[in-house]
Amino acid sequence: MTEPLKNEHAQRLSPRISPLLRILYPLGSVILLLALWQVLYSLLKLPAFILPSPKMVWDKFLLILLNGTWWHHLSWTLLEILLGLLIGGLAATLIGYGLSKLSFLERLMAPFLVGSSSLPMVAVAPLLIIWFGAGLGSKVLICSLTVFFPVLVNVLVGLRNTPQELHELMRSLNASPWQKLTMLELPAALPVLLGGLRVGTTLSVIGAIVGELVSSDRGLGFLINVGRGQYDTALVFVAVLSLILMASLLYYVVLLLERRALVWQTWRKDHL
Repeated sequence: MTEPLKNEHAQRLSPRISPLLRILYPLGSVILLLALWQVLYSLLKLPAFILPSPKMVWDKFLLILLNGTWWHHLSWTLLEILLGLLIGGLAATLIGYGLSKLSFLERLMAPFLVGSSSLPMVAVAPLLIIWFGAGLGSKVLICSLTVFFPVLVNVLVGLRNTPQELHELMRSLNASPWQKLTMLELPAALPVLLGGLRVGTTLSVIGAIVGELVSSDRGLGFLINVGRGQYDTALVFVAVLSLILMASLLYYVVLLLERRALVWQTWRKDHL
């Protein structure tokens, strides 16, 4: 059997998941988790300040949702994350492109970049808040730094992996630097760049919460501090679950953007 026939045969045999099942699978896992949580609560019979039941957490969520507290703090954290993603991703892309063109500068800055990326943000956040205050700016800076390094590494990897033959072809066609960037380098680096952005999206949520836990009067991290101080574990659960939901939605938004931006790859696989 020839290679094209093998591929076609494999595609016919591979199971295709319907859109309904794509929704039911994660929904089923959530229901299973809630059931295990309720069973654990019923068996251990722990006090509510140690382990609240799912109903207690739901009641707490409805309470802060109806009085506007939940949306106020959620929107503040979301603003920090989106600004951090925008600034950190843009800075990493521009600096990564510059370093890919100037190899000596990359070698010069490599120890600084590696050392900075290895620092735990929870240790740096107090210093940044002392320097820039406890307002929005310091939180956005923490998110930006958290996003910066994974995106920077992926930009460098993506640009360096561009086939040399294509560079020579563009050079033979007298392409301008802008044409090389938009027609060759950016499309070639886009898959790796978007992969780094997916990682940066989840890390930006961690950066925002680290900054809010250190010093803040707004945001989901502030709610966690309030719940911890008042032994209101249900409030802590609401804030943590809201963070998980927000991080998951942002991740899937970037994943959808990646599929839309790389639709040409799917077309290529189907037609070659």
